[in-house]
Amino acid sequence: MEIGKIYRYSSQALKKDPSLPVVDGLPNYFYYTNDPKSMTQLIFQRGIHSIQEVAGSDGLVRRPAIIISSSPHKVGTEQTPWEDSYDSDYGYVCYYGDNKSNTMRPEETAGNKLLLEAFKLHSSPKEEDRRLATPIIFFNRVPFDGRSKGNLLFQGFGIVERAELVTQYDSNGNYFTNYVFDLCVFSLQKENEDFSWQWINARRDKDLGFGETLKLAPESWRKWIKRGSRHLHEVRRKVSALSIVKTHDQQPSAGTKEEKILTQIYNYYQSSRHSFELLALRVTEYIFEESGSELTHGWVTQKSSDGGVDFVTRLDIGQGLAGTKLVVLGQAKCETPNKPTNGQNIARTVARLKRGWIGVYVTTSYFSASVQQEVIDDQYPIILVNGLKVAETVGKILYAEGMILQNYLKELDDQYDVLVKARRPDEILTI
Repeated sequence: MEIGKIYRYSSQALKKDPSLPVVDGLPNYFYYTNDPKSMTQLIFQRGIHSIQEVAGSDGLVRRPAIIISSSPHKVGTEQTPWEDSYDSDYGYVCYYGDNKSNTMRPEETAGNKLLLEAFKLHSSPKEEDRRLATPIIFFNRVPFDGRSKGNLLFQGFGIVERAELVTQYDSNGNYFTNYVFDLCVFSLQKENEDFSWQWINARRDKDLGFGETLKLAPESWRKWIKRGSRHLHEVRRKVSALSIVKTHDQQPSAGTKEEKILTQIYNYYQSSRHSFELLALRVTEYIFEESGSELTHGWVTQKSSDGGVDFVTRLDIGQGLAGTKLVVLGQAKCETPNKPTNGQNIARTVARLKRGWIGVYVTTSYFSASVQQEVIDDQYPIILVNGLKVAETVGKILYAEGMILQNYLKELDDQYDVLVKARRPDEILTI
């Protein structure tokens, strides 16, 4: 199976013939997961599904795999009052557990219990524990060719990296406690990006011991078993994307939640575009924090003296003598989403950067190919945040805060005057 490829998964596909490689114009999930030694197909309906445990020829009991899946079309409903996040190209999945109400403890629901048990072995410093660990397979249910169901986007495999309790609320406004799991997606580089289901089939085979199944495992899994989670950076999937991002990949698709958010943001700030600077600061800080970076919150600059800088924040790397502080200068442009931003504005921001400083340019628009090429060729230390990224990030903030967009933007307006400061950018180094 290939990461990023959609597979047909439906009862009709199973009934037609699981031996058919293609069904309804898509690769057949049942063909690629078929186990010649088993009479049963891997069928799952729940978001967290365990393949039945087996005792191998070595006497060790193992769970062949845990399959997790998300249904974006159900987000916000009673069945799925949360939103999972997949970024397999950067080796990361954020997955919410299966507790949906306050009538149960979050660790007692079947799916959460399963992932918490897996996490114990995934986080163990002992190699003998990791040998018993269960791989997790990631799928996302996506629409295809007018069908909202029966299409699985394969997102790779990996382990639970982190588990923490969060408070959520359902569509009726009822609060409950759940687990959110940070999952590490493992690299398939040595396998030429091909995930062989033969490994999972081997783990299902009671006639095989651990050593025999491990021979079929991806190299990243074998390396992780030997070295442990302190070396996850060595096995995490990381894709080197093409340098130039196309226009349509920087803009929300028509009719999506992101398009509605971006349009509402653009319209909201038409009468006071300078107020967009605080939203741009919050978006920048969220992007840094989401990546695991330490941050010292900054301020918005005064309009009369910004000189190409609209906000200032600070990125902290390491601690004490083994750390450093980086000034981050930002420019914010609330501009027409369907026209490219002006490259001269980016140049103004870059001109203000001192050695070791970083620039951030946040726009509701997009960056032309020529502007991107200039940034690449001149190796500018600047981060480009386009309209789609703004909309996606604000959507995450709203979900985390439990707010609607209009109220969130009004809250930022109320904070704006307090956060406007007449300070030199380098003063943030002493905070």
